[in-house]
Amino acid sequence: MPDPAARDAAEEASAFSHPAVPPDATAAYGDHPDQIVDLYAPRTGAGRAPLVVVLHGGAWRAPYDRRHLSPFADFLARRGFAVASVEYRRGPGLPHQDGTTPVAGRWPETFDDVAAALDAVPELAADHLPQADPHRTVLTGHSAGGQLALWAAARHVLPAGSPWRLPAPPALRGVVALAPIGHFDRARELDVCGGAVTQLLGGEEAYEERAAATDPARLLPTGIATVLVQGRADLTVPAEVADAFVEAAAKAGETVGLTLLEDVGHFPLVDPAADACAVVAEELAQLAF
Repeated sequence: MPDPAARDAAEEASAFSHPAVPPDATAAYGDHPDQIVDLYAPRTGAGRAPLVVVLHGGAWRAPYDRRHLSPFADFLARRGFAVASVEYRRGPGLPHQDGTTPVAGRWPETFDDVAAALDAVPELAADHLPQADPHRTVLTGHSAGGQLALWAAARHVLPAGSPWRLPAPPALRGVVALAPIGHFDRARELDVCGGAVTQLLGGEEAYEERAAATDPARLLPTGIATVLVQGRADLTVPAEVADAFVEAAAKAGETVGLTLLEDVGHFPLVDPAADACAVVAEELAQLAF
C-alpha cells in the first residue's frame, strides 16, 4: 500500500512538471494586470468547437496563477475544445480592521473579477477565438477554482441586491467542478488549505454574512447541469467536501453528478499525464457535444 503523503507529493510533482503552454491570444476584461483571459484554439476538428472556460485553483492565493493550469488548457485544446483560461485577483488583499492581512483571496475583488470575466468571455471569444461556439459553453475549475465555477453558475440565485446577481441563468451547458471547495462549512471543519475559506471571506466576523452569497452549497438549486469529479485519495480537498455538496444539492431537490476516482489524489485531475485528466475531458464532452 503506497504511503498517501508520498503518493500525493508524486502526483503534485507530476502535475507541475509540465512547461507552461503559451496561449494563442490573451485578452483583458479590465484594467488590473490580473484581469485577463488566455485563449487556446482547438487543435483538432473543423468548424466551431465547444468553449470550455477554466478557473484555476491555488487556494485563492497570489502565488498560484493560471499558468500552472496552462498544460491542462492545452490538453483540452488538443481534445478539440476551445479554451478560455481566466485569471483573477487573489490574496493578499488589504489589511482587515484587526490589522491582519488575508492570505487567501481578496474581498470583494476575487468575486468581482470572476463575475466580470464570465460576462466578458463571449465577446472576448468572438474577437479573439472565432473557432469557439459560445452556445456550447461549459465551465470548469479545479479546487478553489472549482468553488468559483460553482459560484459563477449560481449567480442567478444570489441574494437580492448582490452586485453579482444575474437576472437569468447563465448560458452554460453545465459545470464540471474538479475537487471543488464547494461546501464551506465542511471545508472549514476539515481545515482545508489551512483556513483558506475563512481568509477568503475576510475572517470569522464576516464569514456568515459573506458565505450566504459565495458558498456554493448555500446557492442551490441552480438548475444548471453540474458534475463533480473527485479523487477518493485527495489529501488537499478531501472527498468529504464533495460528498457534503452533493448532499446539500439533494436536500435542495437537485441532482448533482459525482464521479469518484479510486486511488487518485488532488492533482491528477488537471495533469495531462494522468488517466484522471482524460476522465475530466470526457465529462466535459458529455455536456458540451
